[in-house]
Amino acid sequence: MKYCQKQDNVFPSDYLKHLWGEIHACPYFAINNLNRDFVGTKGFSVVFQKSHIPQVETQFPYFKPYLDLALRPDCNAFYLNPLLLKEGSRVDPHIDRSLRSYCKTVEPPTVVSVLYVRVPPDMEGGELVLKSHKRLLGQIKPQMNSLVYFQGDLTHSVNAVKTPGNRLSLVCEQYSLSEAELLEIPEFIVESRVARRN
Repeated sequence: MKYCQKQDNVFPSDYLKHLWGEIHACPYFAINNLNRDFVGTKGFSVVFQKSHIPQVETQFPYFKPYLDLALRPDCNAFYLNPLLLKEGSRVDPHIDRSLRSYCKTVEPPTVVSVLYVRVPPDMEGGELVLKSHKRLLGQIKPQMNSLVYFQGDLTHSVNAVKTPGNRLSLVCEQYSLSEAELLEIPEFIVESRVARRN
């Protein structure tokens, strides 16, 4: 793939409304458990191996249509997180390696997929900025019901949201790990400020 791909109008609008409601009502949904690059954001994370996709779909059935569409068959470990930004929220530049807390040697994901579940009308800010070695590759303005894939080794950030409203995306880091690395990754676990469960 070139550094980024985008698909528009990927789901029926009813599914996005359902996803928004279920994520918002989820007991794990709280101030983000991610690192300090995620300023003023909310969410939770689900770590799972390919073998445990059915368990994810049992516990979080509302993720199934997204997983069916977005997950790549050549990847075997995943870090999935709903990410909510409001006015004043931002994500500072970083390269995804969220599985590193389990496996120190893990490389960046093969690909990162982002579904925009809710975007305020006339939102200012909140763009996804992609860079490679400080060279700007692109800036993506979020559109509700669009699915973006970008190379997992890119530095990326989200500009500060300048207007009221909720910007909710569903982000999945998709990894292709060796057998040795997989042994260090949980088969299934939920990470949240509220609770941590497997």
